[in-house]
Amino acid sequence: METANLRNIAIIAHVDHGKTTLVDAMLKQSGTFRANQQVMERVMDSNDLERERGITILSKNTSVHWRGTKINIVDTPGHADFGGEVERVLKMVNGVLLIVDAFEGPMPQTRFVLRKALELKLTPIVVVNKIDRADARPEEVVDEVLDLFIELGADEDQLDFPVIYASARQGSTGTAPDRIEPTLEPLFNMIMAHIPAPQVDLEAPVQLLVTTLDYDDYVGKIVVGRIVRGAIHQGEQVTLIKRDETYEKAKIGKVYVFEGLQRVDVPVAAAGEIVALTGLTTANIGETVACALNPEALPTIEVDEPTLSMNFIVNDSPFAGLEGEFVTSRKLRERLFKEVETNVSLQVEETDSADSFKVSGRGELHLSILIENMRREGYELQVSKPEVIYRTINGEKCEPIEFLIADVPENSVGAVMELLGRRKAEMVNMITLSPTQVRLEFKVPARGLIGFRNEFLTETRGEGMMSHVFHGYEPYKGEISGRNRGALIAFENGEATTYGLYQAQERGRIFIEPGIKVYEGMIVGENSREQDIEVNVAKKKHVTNMRSSTADEALRLEKAVVFTLEQALEFIEEDELVEITPKSIRLRKKFLDHPSRVRYAKSLTGS
Repeated sequence: METANLRNIAIIAHVDHGKTTLVDAMLKQSGTFRANQQVMERVMDSNDLERERGITILSKNTSVHWRGTKINIVDTPGHADFGGEVERVLKMVNGVLLIVDAFEGPMPQTRFVLRKALELKLTPIVVVNKIDRADARPEEVVDEVLDLFIELGADEDQLDFPVIYASARQGSTGTAPDRIEPTLEPLFNMIMAHIPAPQVDLEAPVQLLVTTLDYDDYVGKIVVGRIVRGAIHQGEQVTLIKRDETYEKAKIGKVYVFEGLQRVDVPVAAAGEIVALTGLTTANIGETVACALNPEALPTIEVDEPTLSMNFIVNDSPFAGLEGEFVTSRKLRERLFKEVETNVSLQVEETDSADSFKVSGRGELHLSILIENMRREGYELQVSKPEVIYRTINGEKCEPIEFLIADVPENSVGAVMELLGRRKAEMVNMITLSPTQVRLEFKVPARGLIGFRNEFLTETRGEGMMSHVFHGYEPYKGEISGRNRGALIAFENGEATTYGLYQAQERGRIFIEPGIKVYEGMIVGENSREQDIEVNVAKKKHVTNMRSSTADEALRLEKAVVFTLEQALEFIEEDELVEITPKSIRLRKKFLDHPSRVRYAKSLTGS
């Protein structure tokens, strides 16, 4: 049976190609908001980190009504590090809007999310967005999208995709680049004509795949998924089929459907509808909510394996416990294992030490978002250098390879190619985008990208753009040299002085400002040479009763380099850690005192 007045779609795209902005426009033009209602931009990005970074991290559900038909919309992350989110939510829909920038064209995450959609045989509509850009090249972009569909093995029906041209920011769409209307009506009409309604069996025993978990302070755990068949009633007895194929009896609390940005309480919801359920306190992602009398499991969700890991360690620095609320190994363990319940791409393992946990994820951004959330919640911790996860395939050591696209100024091409060559990258394509801009495409080991972004931005003077996506596993590419400069290490505990930093900056780049408290073994800068050296940044100028002609001249300090969390993770080496608290990000040596560092260095050389 077809539910003719219902459509379920996901919006997929590369980062910053306009997914969330388009959802904003759809909500406004469908009458979801009152005419005089004040609505902030990117209303779907409700998480603080999402709003700050301008990216979608968590999938969101909303709906609009268009001429008697309800359209459930899922706004998905565009970054490959959140592929677990994308993969899950695509199970809830019948079609996708693939949004592509009218100048940039298909990018790495476009490839990633489209491949997932095509594998699930979803019906695509291509939206060429930002058509109002002065450098827009819509016809070429559509050709590039077609090439990508062919490359990813789309079937004949999928290759015959319809195209809409849009300016999501202006709320305008059209069926041709020169026929843009100041409305989204052409887009809504295309959704109605091309996205199939769910085919369901309302009489069969109920089935729902748990796709997303949410939490509410008042009602507790909330389970989100699409009803595959049957209907779900408030207060109904059901069977929860776990991932290990065991059965649990459970009782549905409330049943909610999505109306605009709200969850609306309903007595019953039927197959095809995306719902949120309360009462299922033990439910986890990938499990099936089934009929109490005749339970049948749905296929579980398969998610790409992690490619990167790091150790999360209890903070043991001299400043431990001064800024955070949660500092013990018990609290750290509870938080990490709680995260695994909803973050399906993440893996947490115990180690030999009760104070250290191995955390594996899809990439640096995936792990750094977790760390940033934890520090905002009041946690203190230390993390080690990210390491890629190797596999043995057919008896050969293999490593994860990333597909990298770099848009660079024409005069930086040589420098970027040299940088990537040292990191074992293999160039697969070069495209001239404009007289001054070139696109370079590479396959590069994932470990070669750790610490690369800073060098890339330096070489391109901040004008380069890069993004990458997991490509696959290939045989190990050989050694890649790490950071070629040593660290400036604080000599003693104290407070950094202008005089001490002035003396230290002759040695290299400084990472802290005057007045910052430091401890022995803390990294306060980068040496201009290969070796680590100790510096006394807390040193005070010797006071005498003699005046010199230059005594009153101010000491001129270079501007300190203050790292973001991602930059700090990229900077550190094997014998270093990043200390993270709600107020600070510090770099430090694993061994804080000088004799321990000397013994560690000797153990590496065997001397």
